[in-house]
Amino acid sequence: MTDQSGSPARALRSGGRAARRAARSSALPEHLRPIRPGMDGGTLKPLTQDGMERIHRAALDALEQIGLADAPLSGVEYLTKAGCIQGDDGRIRFPRALVEDMLTKANRSITLCSRDGKHDLELSGNRVHYGTAGAAVHMVDVEGRNYRDSTVQDLHDAARICNQLDNIHFVQRPMVCRDIADNLEMDLNSIYATTSGTTKHIGVSFTEPGFVAPAVEMLHMIAGGEDKWRERPFVSNSNCFVVPPMKFATESCEVMEECIKHGMPVLLLSAGMAGATAPSTIAGAITQAVAECLAGLVYVNAVKPGAPAIVGTWPFGLDLRTGAMTMGSGEQALLTAGCAQMHKFYGLPGGAAAGASDSKLPDMQAGWEQMCSNVMAGLSGLNMVYEAAGMHASLLGFCHESLILGDDLIGQALRCVRGIEVTDETLALDQIAEVCLGGTGHYLGTEQTLGRMQADYVYPTLGDRTSPKEWAEMDKPDLLQKAKTRKEKILSERSAARFDPELDLAIRGKFNIHLGA
Repeated sequence: MTDQSGSPARALRSGGRAARRAARSSALPEHLRPIRPGMDGGTLKPLTQDGMERIHRAALDALEQIGLADAPLSGVEYLTKAGCIQGDDGRIRFPRALVEDMLTKANRSITLCSRDGKHDLELSGNRVHYGTAGAAVHMVDVEGRNYRDSTVQDLHDAARICNQLDNIHFVQRPMVCRDIADNLEMDLNSIYATTSGTTKHIGVSFTEPGFVAPAVEMLHMIAGGEDKWRERPFVSNSNCFVVPPMKFATESCEVMEECIKHGMPVLLLSAGMAGATAPSTIAGAITQAVAECLAGLVYVNAVKPGAPAIVGTWPFGLDLRTGAMTMGSGEQALLTAGCAQMHKFYGLPGGAAAGASDSKLPDMQAGWEQMCSNVMAGLSGLNMVYEAAGMHASLLGFCHESLILGDDLIGQALRCVRGIEVTDETLALDQIAEVCLGGTGHYLGTEQTLGRMQADYVYPTLGDRTSPKEWAEMDKPDLLQKAKTRKEKILSERSAARFDPELDLAIRGKFNIHLGA
């Protein structure tokens, strides 16, 4: 069987390992995949039922007694016609009965469409989806260990990478194009860079309300006409419609109105910072975010009843010693999980931030911070987990290599979301009896083990599970280097989401596209 050197046995073992690895690396049929978009979470409940009800009542009190300032004139008209009251101080107040009535009219199940029809996201119940988001102004250079300004090419490359990652389910713009000075051109190029990079659902922002119409014109061209766009809008608007605490962001509200008129889904984003622009307590920060987003929900349904809107309660943590954001903290994970519970309390599609790190590089700190909040967000049943991969330096820096590593990390988080199935088959009493009563004494290689190794287990693409000996034999591969190699491979191939040459020419003829053809 073997000699002192162990060569034949080693060859046999290594050949078996190679075969198993090859089998695991091949694409699985959909029905065998152990994880997939939209799996049900909701098992984690850091808030009690009484806690949720108290937050709800406090949010209604805040809307009725304090209200929101700085609504645009158009918003004042929409909201007062719906039943809101504008006080002598100019603030818009929301009677409890009106809020509760608007909650009954709100859209409770939203499908965020993909361009190819293969990656649609159904937002309802506890269905969980992970993706990118943010407005980072820097790119992380892992080799030089430094930061540089982000560009439109970086955004396009991020979209192309996301298109190849199974566990990144949507692509909300994670960075701004700092090489484009004109805001209109930046908004239009952000749409071009992302839609030509991925066919998954995309989220973008608009700097001014007047920029929505030309952007939608481009989207009509990509979709093949206004009717096809309205039937399947594959881009949504990430809208910071409030400036916490409790003030409308006037221009963003006007952008929101335009997006609703053009059939674009809207993310109602409230991003207060606990201890600065939101109360320092976790419950208080959640309460304010809920109040602000309920106001946004009334606004949306006053413009168009049932318009697709995602409740984006995004309160952020703050290091009260320094004033720095704490995206990677346990408090942030609790803020996000608590917000997810409040979305379920109302039965509304919702999203919040998780998976970002305060670390400047993809290192051990980044790993624990990203996993902690990503797992808690998924277990809480958050529909849209934004900023789930690639984001560093408290949202200031984005990293392509970290995005790729995040795909593995989210795979493990999704396995936690899937949970433990208890059936006659999984209890495996027949296997225990067979193995123990005259069998081999182990479960390696049994029909049941082999039959479920792909359906039950998630295998990392880049994560290393080799022994120290194997690791040394493979020249001690470095995780970041493996991510860099995969990035270079993805970007060396033409974008699978690129436009038909005739369409691309037409878009470039109408808009000033900064990316090379």
